[in-house]
Amino acid sequence: MPPKRVLLSVLALTLLLHCYLGWRLLPPLQLSAAGNAMGVLLLILSTILVPGGLLARALKCQPWADRLSWIGLTTLGLFSSLLCLTVLRDIALLFAWMVGAHPLDHYRLDSTLGVLGLALALTVLGMFNARRLARVRDVEISWPDLPPELHGFTIVQISDIHVGPTIKHGYLQAIVNRVNQLNADLIAVTGDLVDGSVRQLAAHTAPLAQLKARHGAFFVTGNHEYYSGALEWTAEIRRLGLQVLDNRHVVIQHHGATLLVAGVTDYSAHHFADGVASDPKAALIGAPTDVALKLLLAHQPRSAFAAADAGFDLQLSGHTHGGQFLPWNWFVPLQQPFTSGLHRLRQLWVYTSRGTGYWGPPKRLFAPSEITRLRLRAGSSDAGA
Repeated sequence: MPPKRVLLSVLALTLLLHCYLGWRLLPPLQLSAAGNAMGVLLLILSTILVPGGLLARALKCQPWADRLSWIGLTTLGLFSSLLCLTVLRDIALLFAWMVGAHPLDHYRLDSTLGVLGLALALTVLGMFNARRLARVRDVEISWPDLPPELHGFTIVQISDIHVGPTIKHGYLQAIVNRVNQLNADLIAVTGDLVDGSVRQLAAHTAPLAQLKARHGAFFVTGNHEYYSGALEWTAEIRRLGLQVLDNRHVVIQHHGATLLVAGVTDYSAHHFADGVASDPKAALIGAPTDVALKLLLAHQPRSAFAAADAGFDLQLSGHTHGGQFLPWNWFVPLQQPFTSGLHRLRQLWVYTSRGTGYWGPPKRLFAPSEITRLRLRAGSSDAGA
């Protein structure tokens, strides 16, 4: 539960933003007194549900907590679209007024109806995109000095599933089934697997035990593991058969070639406990010097600068969700160097997954979820997706 001062600030901001929506959207509709009262009532209900969906985990009755989360988080997604579209509408109306467009009342009514209809349509479409099984995204990465034994080596990455109030056993089972169909050489799970405690979610993360790859499945913590009890979750994930790489590495032999797979704790881990700070250099302590390629699993893309300094060749990350939906994709670049896809930082390739699930509202727009299949190949130092 957030501190009381933070909670009050969030509630106050939510109330102010809903007042803005009421002020800008209700008058142009020219409703009856009963219609206006209904509109105000819906805005009040949304003001309660938006934070309620995020705080529902505090309820002791799990079924009711999940129901409230579904309703509240869906409302949050609708509210986000309404707010963005209303701001854009007001900017457009201001421009129309500045260029002398008349009569403005006609534009106000039509644009208000457009905002309401489009916000609802985007929410429905976003829910469909979020709830469907993530598609496989193929990415090829080349190194001129990659040993031929590693040519065609496949890594399947899943990330940011967020098993919790709205993502349960069936959703994860479908992901695991699809991953196993890809016959990967290695599976990488790059954090933010859960939103909730082991006690609440162990039954829903059980399908992870079925993950199959030639060299096994590897896991690194994301920031949400630290919100949910990282020590308990890493123990549970080990019990399920995944290797947890917390600032350490393993060495894999593949057809005679040597591949180093390392992982670090989340970039923010030091805020939650002592002695767990993310450290790519520490992950290489004791590593052999003659490995063909050094792979790092790091939840946040901003670990890339330390990874490049440490001498890694490839980093797999998540965290950003590709922005997930407006307006959040505008803010991701303020915190992270990469939002999605493949990028180069000095000698380091960095691949950032858009995530395999979603966080918060069951909504994805212009940032589809993905199961990533990365293929290593020998050749010129380029890449394709």
